[in-house]
Amino acid sequence: MSKYTLGVDYGTDSVRTVLVDASNGKEISHSVYYYPRWKAGKYCDPANNRFRQHPLDYLEGIENTIKEAIAKAPAGVAENIMAISVDTTGSTPVAVDQAGTPLSLLPEFAENPNAMFVLWKDHTATGEAEEINQLARNWGGIDYTKFEGGIYSSEWFWAKILHVLRDDAAVRKAAFSWVEHCDWIPAVLTGNTDPVKMIRSRCAAGHKAMWHTEFDGLPSEEFLVKLDPVLAGLRPRLYKETFTCEVKAGNLSPEWAKRLGLKESVAVGAGSFDAHIGALGGEIKPYFLSKIMGTSTCDILIAPSEEVGSKFVKGICGQVDGSVVPGMLGLEAGQSAFGDVYAWFKNLLLGPAVELIKSSKQLNEAQKAALIDEMADNMIPLLTREAEKIGIGETGIVALDWLNGRRTPDANQLLKGAISGLNLGSDAAGIFRALVEATAFGSKKIIDRFISEGIPIEGIIALGGVAKKSPFVMQVVADVINKPILVARSEQACALGSAMCAAVVGGIYPTISEAQKAMGGGFETEFIPIPENARKYELLYENYSRLGEMVEKDILSKK
Repeated sequence: MSKYTLGVDYGTDSVRTVLVDASNGKEISHSVYYYPRWKAGKYCDPANNRFRQHPLDYLEGIENTIKEAIAKAPAGVAENIMAISVDTTGSTPVAVDQAGTPLSLLPEFAENPNAMFVLWKDHTATGEAEEINQLARNWGGIDYTKFEGGIYSSEWFWAKILHVLRDDAAVRKAAFSWVEHCDWIPAVLTGNTDPVKMIRSRCAAGHKAMWHTEFDGLPSEEFLVKLDPVLAGLRPRLYKETFTCEVKAGNLSPEWAKRLGLKESVAVGAGSFDAHIGALGGEIKPYFLSKIMGTSTCDILIAPSEEVGSKFVKGICGQVDGSVVPGMLGLEAGQSAFGDVYAWFKNLLLGPAVELIKSSKQLNEAQKAALIDEMADNMIPLLTREAEKIGIGETGIVALDWLNGRRTPDANQLLKGAISGLNLGSDAAGIFRALVEATAFGSKKIIDRFISEGIPIEGIIALGGVAKKSPFVMQVVADVINKPILVARSEQACALGSAMCAAVVGGIYPTISEAQKAMGGGFETEFIPIPENARKYELLYENYSRLGEMVEKDILSKK
């Protein structure tokens, strides 16, 4: 009989589960669950960069998707499921009590956003991030940011914790510890939710929480208390040891085995972050940059530790031993907004039209709803078709992609987007093309930083919704970076990567590399840069860089 694994991938808007034949990586079935509370906009305040998610969305999501994936599979498959592994967004931490229960699952905190998971793209902690950076550089002790690219981000663990503790006295009093989303789900499935004993992800700890063996774990108590006394005593209630993605966190608890209709012998793997596990699903190899291209991008590179040596890559999101492939150094970068830039422009155009349609007396309610849905579905395809007709540099419009701040190189979430070169002849298609080019230029900045820091880029592998759905965007990116881009065949590369990890956790393969070889889906297409376009984009890239310097200087002068 074949053996099967389940890969669970928690994204920004939904969770998806794939049921995979471990002998060849073939998807048997899958299921997607959209978070209802998140979809309704609960607990979020976009104008103030607050994005929170309720743990019930996560729990309902994993139960629904696993049960549905099993129900769709042929009879007998469930009996041969060997393991489950999970990946999530991050850094997405939550305050928990001494039993490891998120505070928002307690009645008194059920509607409190500060008791929810603080989503990766929450930027309420920009001030705290800056304090961490200043202290790390000037306190006279270890610079705990040195393995984080030298700049700590508001998207990360300590900044978010500090912001919530300062902002909410009730949460501060009730919080025993803090747990990343990728650690909490395996803990729930195995019944080991004790925050002190919980299996903690090497990927999450190293890239987002300034954990390193050189520091004997997390930043010292002295550093944390100097940052703010509200952090006193928290370090020993967190963790010292961390675990890579091939490690078994335990077996399904009796409760969750019953809820999912699986055997208690099913192994559960240590959690990790979606982009890093997606890189596994996309068959990453040394010095190939894996780009997960969705609402944001996360760029992952692996390299032999002995070849990188003591080299520190400035301005990235960390370099961590074993954060992707055990035994390899994992390096992370990315853009805080990619597909979100296009979604913002789409919503900007749709907003007034939707309001006018809703107030129209010419249409009934069903017609209004159908028209609004049709416009929403067709807006980006229309903009794409029109933008493709515009020559490179023809409009004179240059945009900056920092609508959600800048993740890398050199994290700064206070930065803003910009559009220059507009005139009375500028139209929506021209602006859209400039926004697409801006996101491509942001990708090039990351590649340029790796190369300037002595890390070669031998190839590009693209994953995610944008890579699969927009040939226009992918060709622009290939032309701008002037490198071929391979697109992974798998529709669910992150979930497939988790299924690969589960195959090792469940004892089907001895190593991640062997699981990749057996279960990888290969590549479906390759985008080759057009030399003439690449030459034209070199000039536009200079304009983008100058615009960025001007905007950054202006914003920093107002701090």
